[in-house]
Amino acid sequence: MEPPAASDTTPSPIDAEARAERARARAQRRRRRLRVFAALAFLAVFAVGPLDEKAVAEKLFAGVLMAAATASLLFASARVAFALVVAVVGFGALLLASSLKFAYLLTPVLAPDLEYYLTFDTLKLIGRYPLLLGATVIVCTIIPLLILPAWRWEQPLRWGLARRGPRALVRLAGTAATMAIVFACVQPDGPFARAFNKPMWATVVDRSYITAFFTSFSDTDVRKPTITGEVDRRITWTMNTPLRGAQTRPDVVAVLEESTFDPRILAVCTLPVCDVDMFRKDKRTRAGGPLTVHTFGGGTWTSEFALLTGLADVLFGNAGLYAPYNLAPRVAHTLPDAFKAAGYRAIAIYPVSGDYLNARNAYADYGFDAFYDGNDYGLDWHSTDADLLRVFRQVHAEERAAHPDRPLFIVTLTLHQHGPHMTPLAELPPPFDQPLFRGKFTPSRLDDWLNLNLGNYLARLHASAAMLRELEAFLWGSGRSVVLMHFGDHQPSFDGAMHSIPKKVPKTAGPNTSRITYYMLKTSFTTRRLPDYDTLDIVYLGSMLLDAAGVPKDAFYQANALLRERCKGRYLDCADKTLLTSYHDHVFNTLQDLRE
Repeated sequence: MEPPAASDTTPSPIDAEARAERARARAQRRRRRLRVFAALAFLAVFAVGPLDEKAVAEKLFAGVLMAAATASLLFASARVAFALVVAVVGFGALLLASSLKFAYLLTPVLAPDLEYYLTFDTLKLIGRYPLLLGATVIVCTIIPLLILPAWRWEQPLRWGLARRGPRALVRLAGTAATMAIVFACVQPDGPFARAFNKPMWATVVDRSYITAFFTSFSDTDVRKPTITGEVDRRITWTMNTPLRGAQTRPDVVAVLEESTFDPRILAVCTLPVCDVDMFRKDKRTRAGGPLTVHTFGGGTWTSEFALLTGLADVLFGNAGLYAPYNLAPRVAHTLPDAFKAAGYRAIAIYPVSGDYLNARNAYADYGFDAFYDGNDYGLDWHSTDADLLRVFRQVHAEERAAHPDRPLFIVTLTLHQHGPHMTPLAELPPPFDQPLFRGKFTPSRLDDWLNLNLGNYLARLHASAAMLRELEAFLWGSGRSVVLMHFGDHQPSFDGAMHSIPKKVPKTAGPNTSRITYYMLKTSFTTRRLPDYDTLDIVYLGSMLLDAAGVPKDAFYQANALLRERCKGRYLDCADKTLLTSYHDHVFNTLQDLRE
């Protein structure tokens, strides 16, 4: 048998060349489409990123930074689409993460988040929010689907040069020059110095996300607050009778109520279910009312810091947001130390892992003798206030048996009111199993969403009130004198919708009604009422507790109580700025409350 003709099995050179030409044409079309897509995506991110920054200086800063970073990627990779796609992915992910963080916590993504938030606990927390989880999954899926084709399908640029050596020199020089521009941009005293050193409030609220992130690298170090203006040295911050107090020390219990506020401040909340007894004063009440806090929607650890140190995290700029890491070890005067000086044993009962945001170490720095980890007692993110009360009773019994002759100072935190507030109404107990506020909100499209969130909030609030009634009965029946204080650490966000609900708050609260929660202080024994204030700043809760318990104040808490009286419960918005300047000079320069 003769072998088949060569023309039957072997492609002719003409056919092979045609197929190769078609393949080159397909690759060229694919590369062209890839570049068009990458360019359009880049322009879109540039529009919602640098061009959407608030101030002109910030627009220029973010625009030059993004352009220089992209040019650097282009010279380093010699691939146009790859450089554009990587820039889109990097800056786009930053914008998305900042938008989500702002919606939940009212702060953008800042540089310290890279160190303090990229933890396993944060991943578990993201898993509890469907929107955050979905966005995270989508981003993690899309990134490789964009970057890998952008590298493989793109053809390296030749820069108009035939030889490899000169091309390498062009790439090296271009990369060095554009990286130098990037480096110059992020210097606080560089060509865009006007974009740096913004006030903390402006940094976190004006939604200039790119500027906020890259300029915050210069704000990760804790700096002592700057004393502005002339200091009046004639103002004294020492009490004439600082040691006045009861001979028998009562136990003192402080309960931080997660995401809790009095719903009666909402203009729409006029129903009977909005009038909850935990906010009503009775014969045991010594003080109570609206409380000004320094965070919204999250950041409970900053309210813990304010309670335990009498300081506001916002004094320290962006670094203050990470108080459990960088401030707790440096504060010289703390509330636990003030109680321990009077013979108390300081105890913390934490509802989640003590590893969360460095809590265990921070509470040791604050001066607590014992820290009870929620994990050791079966508490987690799903625990109710009733679960916490069970653990409180157990710890209280163990501590009382081990230290029968020492008064106790106990701080504990609830968690059930933590967001999200999205359990379907049908799954809630009556009367919260149906919309309570039909047609009450503006715009009307928010009705369903806010009814869902408010229904969840009120249902959990009544559970909190029931727990506090049981806690009071337990403490009042303990056979010891007791001071009990509970307060809200911040308002819930409702994914940002909380801002849309009109609120009724005292004029002294100022325009930021989202910073108002509540506090309630009671005693089981007869004593004088403490001063009433239209609003009380959270930094004064410690000195209020010391007053109620009759515990002597150290130098810091003497000054803290004097400022409270002189500013009528207000702090950073104190009407007398001379007083405030003198107080900060005394605290940070005379008392050296922030250690080096």
